[in-house]
Amino acid sequence: MLRHLSVSVLLLAAAAGARADDEVQTTPTVQVTASRVPETVDSTLADVTVITRDEIDASGSRDVLDLLRLEAGVDLYRTGGAGQQTSLFLRGTNANHVLVLIDGVRAASANTGAFAFEWLPLDAVERIEIVRGPRASYWGSDAIGGVIQIFTRQLDGPRVAAGYGSYDDAAGAAGIGHWDGQNGYTVQVGARHVGGFSATNPSICNGPDDPYCSYNPDDDGFRNTNLVARGAHAIGSQQLSASLYRSQGEVEFDQGNSNVIEQSAGINLEGDLADGWSHRLSIGNDREDLSTPTFYTTYYTRRDSLLWQNDFKVSDTQRLIAGVDFLHEHGETRDTLGGTALYDDSRNDSAVFGGWQAGFGAFDSEISLRRDDNSEFGGATTGSAALGWRYGDMFRIYASYGEGFRSPTLNEQFSPGYGGAFAGNPDLDPERSHATELGIELTPWQGQRFGANLYSTRVRDLISFTGANFQAENIARASIDGAELTYDADVDAWRTHVAYTYDDARDASTDSPLVRRPKNKLDTVVERRFGARFTAGAEVLAADKADDIAGTTLAGYAILNLRASYAIDADWRLTGRVENLFDRDYALVRGYNTPGLSGFLEIVWQPASR
Repeated sequence: MLRHLSVSVLLLAAAAGARADDEVQTTPTVQVTASRVPETVDSTLADVTVITRDEIDASGSRDVLDLLRLEAGVDLYRTGGAGQQTSLFLRGTNANHVLVLIDGVRAASANTGAFAFEWLPLDAVERIEIVRGPRASYWGSDAIGGVIQIFTRQLDGPRVAAGYGSYDDAAGAAGIGHWDGQNGYTVQVGARHVGGFSATNPSICNGPDDPYCSYNPDDDGFRNTNLVARGAHAIGSQQLSASLYRSQGEVEFDQGNSNVIEQSAGINLEGDLADGWSHRLSIGNDREDLSTPTFYTTYYTRRDSLLWQNDFKVSDTQRLIAGVDFLHEHGETRDTLGGTALYDDSRNDSAVFGGWQAGFGAFDSEISLRRDDNSEFGGATTGSAALGWRYGDMFRIYASYGEGFRSPTLNEQFSPGYGGAFAGNPDLDPERSHATELGIELTPWQGQRFGANLYSTRVRDLISFTGANFQAENIARASIDGAELTYDADVDAWRTHVAYTYDDARDASTDSPLVRRPKNKLDTVVERRFGARFTAGAEVLAADKADDIAGTTLAGYAILNLRASYAIDADWRLTGRVENLFDRDYALVRGYNTPGLSGFLEIVWQPASR
């Protein structure tokens, strides 16, 4: 049914936007994630989505996940409300198969391998870039399903925001900044306090006599404070810049609470070294502290990184990219009751990478290669190649092949487990993948774009806990085949976004579906501007049923969200959002609740440029 619905929505949206007499001319957005160098979205040989700050403001969303789940190829599950553990799947791959960067710095935990999206405040974000498909030949480990890069807030002047909504959800932020070319600064602080709702429901239990049932009907709250700071200064032909992101707080769950600190910082020196030669020298640090007093455990992650990247312009149509990449990762798990370290280990990774991009008339091509050497498991070599053909500004087709790998996490390598069970294995090999993709883009009228992508991914040596003691082993395999259809238009007063995903993700050994990945998903946003001050829109999110653990099935669902924004004057804006308008009861994880009918209202003061 979703496939027929997606085609109908695409055709209706195209018909509504087919007028060309007053079309809006759109400028391609510059992005740097796909190949580590500045490119426009319409020129990169990858499937890229950019979510801008204007789109974030228009959505009225309280959470970055409300935005990401609207995009093609993105599935997520959350174990309750705000602040509860969340995982994101990109093109059917695992949550730790997505490389997440904050201002260019790796941000996932070295202990678990996944990024805690639930701790990222949306007010701290300037824009988000999503690159689908393997990018390991440029970025190294984790980029099997793709790369998500988050750029922190950049203010030019003061800004104050305050909001309140359902479930006692109160949030606020205040910041100031000034930018003049290559020089500037931004500082913003924010906070959010959510009373919440019960994360779980009775279906989490295996019957009324389940002795291990954790269900507790009390509200599970969330408290967060955050800081974003960035600055830049030009020194001759070079620019020195720095950024800091910090989020910390507490989240409650049925058995207790966890205290979390997430922090990412980077320093960069970049610019021209000679005619046709530019470079970027970057130093980064990422930190995660997770303490759960109820379980008497504390997890620490530290990652230091060093990058020197060079961009050589060979000609007007050719460029070479080359660089070296170093990582030092340290993880520690402590038993706070006994005061002992369950494990305390480090590892290093060094890499060299290169890429060649060339255009020949209507053809564009790209080849890249990377070699990683890890102090624990040895080496990994990954490569990729892509070729595209363009017919004017109306049509483009491209094909690509890419390899990927994921380093075992420190938990998977060194954890002593629980009484010997679920222990790590220092002899683990990295997980490896290869993927092919065919993409088509059609822009028949200005302000409108159709996209279609077919992809096939195979992952081997997946790490699974098996045997009598459930020790980590490289034994699992996955096969993922899918398709994405997208339509985007900004014509006259209307903006439309439609994203349909077909994703068949399976365990290649048993041919059973991978859990929590619906086969069909449709997301639609339709928004209209009423004059210069008022904008209103609706979001429809629909997904097929999906398998869950223990042989259970998550029912399919469809929900409707509304949003509106009103500019009171040049300096004040009021934004409102209603979620799950018809109060649908649905689940993303068996036994865990999702928000019912709820709303949020925010007022923002941000003086217009004088």
